[in-house]
Amino acid sequence: MAKIIPSYAPSHEALENLSVTYLASDEEIPTIDYSLLLSDGTNQRSIALELLGQACEEYGFFYVYMVSSIYGLVNHTMPDDVLNNVLKQVSNYFDPTTIEERMIYSKKVPSDKILWGLSADDGENREYLKVIAHPKDQASSNLTSLSKIIEDYNKEMRKIVVGLARSMSENLGFDENYIEEAFNMKSGFDVMAMNLYPPNSKSKGDIGLPNHTDPGFVVTLVQDVNGGLQILSHKGTWINVYIPHHAILIQLGDHLEILTNGKYKSHVHRVIVNKNKVQRISVVTLHGPSLDKFIVPGTEFVDDENPHNYIGMTYKESLKANGGNEIGVQSSLEQIKLV
Repeated sequence: MAKIIPSYAPSHEALENLSVTYLASDEEIPTIDYSLLLSDGTNQRSIALELLGQACEEYGFFYVYMVSSIYGLVNHTMPDDVLNNVLKQVSNYFDPTTIEERMIYSKKVPSDKILWGLSADDGENREYLKVIAHPKDQASSNLTSLSKIIEDYNKEMRKIVVGLARSMSENLGFDENYIEEAFNMKSGFDVMAMNLYPPNSKSKGDIGLPNHTDPGFVVTLVQDVNGGLQILSHKGTWINVYIPHHAILIQLGDHLEILTNGKYKSHVHRVIVNKNKVQRISVVTLHGPSLDKFIVPGTEFVDDENPHNYIGMTYKESLKANGGNEIGVQSSLEQIKLV
């Protein structure tokens, strides 16, 4: 049996104290070989499932390696050229000489499908572009320079996310389609956020992105250079994230925490830019339920010892609970928690 580390729910005061120095440890983060989750080898797959279960329950975040070509499973992985191209093309898109072209996507109305922003102050230092990646790719007809590579990237990433959902469902003791059906993932609302974090010589403070959790099922992240991302662990310590080459960081989202009534938890994370020597590009996708799906703790996770810990609401309602719009994908976990 996996050793369970008690969950840690830091107070706002504790988070403020932790934010003062931005120090973090270099603790090892679990790594999952995705190919073994798809393997026909019963023993290998059982071991991979156990490791995945431990990572979800004891950490809430882990790396996924894309090495499945060895097993002839290329169609179920992220091809190297797709991963390399998306980072390269996103970097090119953020050319400082074309910033006026991007400004047309500044927030205008809540129904916007593409959102651009630039923040350069002590609270946040980044330029970003957010697009709805699913159920209808909004980049294809609007961002000609990025459309094809974004389409290819999202297609491959969704395969990986669906595979993880099925494996997690099995680990939780259910049919492999349990999470997919609970979230109606075929019509899931996925938002892709492309970020440029400046080198420290050009930033206006130490923070690239302040403390937050993310809504949805899981969050996937790839980046071109390491450094800056930190995650608050179950133990209440900040961990530096160093993503291995051609690996993907997976973080559990708020709504998986809600569905499992807190068994699997999302985690506070932040981006620090005070040590950045060069700019950093990250591509983050928040893979969510369908907007009209009502999310509440599953009955299988509720009993006399574990009462409902979260308010039920549709995914759309939760995204707007903080006064934001859908594409902003802001967390409302604190409003949804009952305890």
